[in-house]
Amino acid sequence: MRLSPAVSAAAGIGGLALAAVASWSSLLLVVQGRVVPGWGVSATLLVMALVLRWALDRVGRRADASRLPRKRATWRLGAGLLIGMAVLGTGWGAVDDLVSGAEYHVLRPAGPGGCTAVVRETSFLVIGNGEAYAVGHTGLALGESGSWTVDDGYRPVGAGMYELDWGRDGGLLRISGTSTDPITGGGIADIDCGW
Repeated sequence: MRLSPAVSAAAGIGGLALAAVASWSSLLLVVQGRVVPGWGVSATLLVMALVLRWALDRVGRRADASRLPRKRATWRLGAGLLIGMAVLGTGWGAVDDLVSGAEYHVLRPAGPGGCTAVVRETSFLVIGNGEAYAVGHTGLALGESGSWTVDDGYRPVGAGMYELDWGRDGGLLRISGTSTDPITGGGIADIDCGW
């Protein structure tokens, strides 16, 4: 099967653009009960896009050696910028998770329609932070549903200090602190998978 150079370029640029967007967004993916953070999704998309680009370039070189050098230079510049953005965003996300000791929790029970609450807890110096995500049946969360801050780097969800109630319209996650480590910002998140 022979692809036109335009299709090859669109596939390569599209894959790189997805990797770049994923690296800078607050998305996450749940696969078989395990959380893949946005930087992990981006790294996977980046590798897949680079392999696809390499394969399509090899096929394209054999099939059509007459592409104009100017078009090739434009393709390389655009691809280089997207690769740079994706690598920088992926690295930034991975370092952030490493430095803050990020922990991901898939909360049970799941709600109606397979809606699941996922929490990311971090701690840096003396401040703890948490974010809640609503993950639908696709396994993908496209942004956070709520966030909170806790004193002394305390991780309330990891300690079981939360309540998750499901109703017909979604879930409500309530985070509790302790008398010495209170919740100082937020503490309630609506878990809505968009039924």
